[in-house]
Amino acid sequence: MKLQVALVLCGLTLALGQIVPRSSWCPVPISPRIPRLMVPVRLIIIHHTVTAPCFNPHQCQLVLRQIRADHMRRKFRDIGYNFLIGGDGRIYEGLGFGIRGEHAPRYNSQSIGIAFIGNFQTGLPPSQMLQAARTLIQIAVQRRQVSPNYSLVGHCQTKATACPGRHLLNELKKWPRWQPKP
Repeated sequence: MKLQVALVLCGLTLALGQIVPRSSWCPVPISPRIPRLMVPVRLIIIHHTVTAPCFNPHQCQLVLRQIRADHMRRKFRDIGYNFLIGGDGRIYEGLGFGIRGEHAPRYNSQSIGIAFIGNFQTGLPPSQMLQAARTLIQIAVQRRQVSPNYSLVGHCQTKATACPGRHLLNELKKWPRWQPKP
């Protein structure tokens, strides 16, 4: 029993190192005027970015800057997502934990948004991306940022959109906390 607990804690500790801090891709700190989230939130909303995919840190950081610039042009306060998953299997911090995103208007105050970098309407994300998202969810629950009884939904379940792509949505439906409604 002690060995199992130690392995789980070790796994989470190693996973924490996989979160690439926002400061590595964006020199601009998050504005203190962006609202905080009341945690733990009860909802995780999955998106895809419908951008080019990225497969190494340099590519992913370029795409992250492009996404943030696009969001800012559209009058968001910052990048809209809390975290993004790169094709390199890394978890990239967007707004991070505890900050209210701008990714699902009616649900922003009660959710975190996780975006898979790329377009998953025509294919499934690589396995390392799926595993990174699962790891991030475990970290979020462990840090009490997300309720252990959270619901997992695709963006298309909160509004009329093709996001997160039909292939990714079909995969999410197999995950243990997926729900048909937010």
